Amino acid sequence: MTTVEVGLGLQADKRPGDYARLARRAEADGFDVLSVFGDLMFQPPIAALLEMAAATDRVRLGPACLNPYSLAPYEIAGQVAALDLASRGRAYLGLARGTWLGEVGIGATRPLATLAEAAAVVYRLLGGRTDGFQGEVFRLAPGTRLGYPVQRPDPPLLIGAWGPRGVALAGRIADELKVGGSANPELVPVVRDRVRAAAERAGRSPDQVRIVFGAVTVVDRDGAAARARARAEAAMYVAAVADLDPTVAVPPGLLVRVRALVDAGEHAAAGRILPDDLLDRFVFAGTPEQVARQAQALIDAGVHRVEFGTPHGLTDDRGVGLLGSAVLPLLRRTPGSARSGGGPRP
Repeated sequence: MTTVEVGLGLQADKRPGDYARLARRAEADGFDVLSVFGDLMFQPPIAALLEMAAATDRVRLGPACLNPYSLAPYEIAGQVAALDLASRGRAYLGLARGTWLGEVGIGATRPLATLAEAAAVVYRLLGGRTDGFQGEVFRLAPGTRLGYPVQRPDPPLLIGAWGPRGVALAGRIADELKVGGSANPELVPVVRDRVRAAAERAGRSPDQVRIVFGAVTVVDRDGAAARARARAEAAMYVAAVADLDPTVAVPPGLLVRVRALVDAGEHAAAGRILPDDLLDRFVFAGTPEQVARQAQALIDAGVHRVEFGTPHGLTDDRGVGLLGSAVLPLLRRTPGSARSGGGPRP
């Protein structure tokens, strides 16, 4: 049987020392995975991850996600190699196309080829292959090799995706697929079927691909206050991904209004117009009991990892503390042993 993991996703917006403190607490409370987001205009995830690696002994660690439009594959290989060394083999690599790249003048053409070829280059470098690579987007000259030690040649690969083609890519090459910005159990079987079909076409077992769902999380004993903050935090993500979920019926015109308010910087106003049932598809929000029920629904639907994203609570420390002390004990997890990576590489 497969272990169900629970992870904590951190935004890279903190001061040095904050990451280590939160990581130590999360590991002590029983979290399995710590991720750092790679969102535009925040700190690069690697600094936070290295700090957390030094402060922990057990949890898996990784960026969720790096994107190969703003970071070259050889640099990605260097970062995951450094994290895997620092954590003594606990790193994973997250790759995604990324959102809002146009705001910093970066085009995002040929996303599937870009992701697939970036993964191919990274794992060739980590694995010490020197036969070169010639793709549509990236290339390695024969004889090119890394100039530093590598802990493992194949740390687990996570692909972040929503659309059918991105999910299919994960089914073909990844160890994990992350659907970021969703807390919707009705989407799980849709995603699972897409992964299964792609994996089988590639000659893989669908069981080789673990499914991860993660979303904005705000938990507090004051459930109303938690949900009020979650609305403002989630508005920009709902605007970006709501129409990618085929199981969600959005009231006519709502997303247009939400996007207009988000674009104007009116996040609180955008959040206030989200109906409760729609909000619950895209965030974990409320009391510990409410958040645990949402997470358990995903686990029951077949998710292999639930990831609680920022801001966690009304403050970072209070939210992380409640998730560890009051939410985790309420979750039923499937016994067994989790995979540590090693799937076939492109």
